[in-house]
Amino acid sequence: MKQLKQILILAIAGFALASCVTSRKVNYMQEPDKYIPSYADTLSYEEYQLRIGDRLYVYVYSLNESIMRMYNSGGGANGSQMRYQANNGGQYGSYELYTYLVDEEGNMDFPTIGKIYVQGLTTREVKHKLEEELSKLLNELPGGYSTVSVEVNIVNRSFSIIGAQSGRYMITKEKMTIFEALAQAGDLGEFNSRKEIKLVREKNGVTTIKTFDVRSKDIVNSEYYYIEPNDIIYIRQIPGYSFGINHVTTVLSVTAATISFGVFIYSIVQTGINHVQKHYGSGAGGNGNNGNGGAQ
Repeated sequence: MKQLKQILILAIAGFALASCVTSRKVNYMQEPDKYIPSYADTLSYEEYQLRIGDRLYVYVYSLNESIMRMYNSGGGANGSQMRYQANNGGQYGSYELYTYLVDEEGNMDFPTIGKIYVQGLTTREVKHKLEEELSKLLNELPGGYSTVSVEVNIVNRSFSIIGAQSGRYMITKEKMTIFEALAQAGDLGEFNSRKEIKLVREKNGVTTIKTFDVRSKDIVNSEYYYIEPNDIIYIRQIPGYSFGINHVTTVLSVTAATISFGVFIYSIVQTGINHVQKHYGSGAGGNGNNGNGGAQ
């Protein structure tokens, strides 16, 4: 019984320690080793290329107020708020009224110009294309107002997280990193895996899945560092960690409480066994004496 008690105590202590979530499992910016991968220096930020379904907010600047009013239906205060929301990846009211959809053929329909093919272009390239087309068109008007400046922003830029902190989140800056994306979602929590983050990305009609360890310091120089609009980030729970312990003091207190409970149960069971043995043992002895007496 003593040996069984010791085995029980060791098993309980081992379970408590095994359930401990160490800093090694949750800390970022760790040096690569045999457990944390090293990534090649492949960092190369590529400007987002427009896709079907994107919405563009376009604002035309000109010294001619009539031209400003003609092209900027969301001018004035609304225009300022729309530009702020567009620059920060947000939405403002019925933004469809002030934005241009990239249709199924990859075109956007712009006033006085008509359809312009923009699929696969960056916002910078669309800006230059619109400025060129508008300058040629306006130069033919009386007064020759050929000089215009155009601002182009993507309004509905977002990424999604499934698994932990599931939800759809807005991209709030031009170049958003994986750390900024996770921070916006409230980080990962203690029991979510950081070593097998999956990123699902669709580009030019092809869907790719990238898997990486976000704990590695090398992540900042890799292809996984920047996210793009419409990315899906999948985060899974650490297997076996639906219950876990994250501090040494918690480990000790849980271990002590568990051992105390185990000892309490053991003492009750042992008391019952001793009582049964004493009762039936003495009863068996009495019967034996009575039988011997009758025989004499």
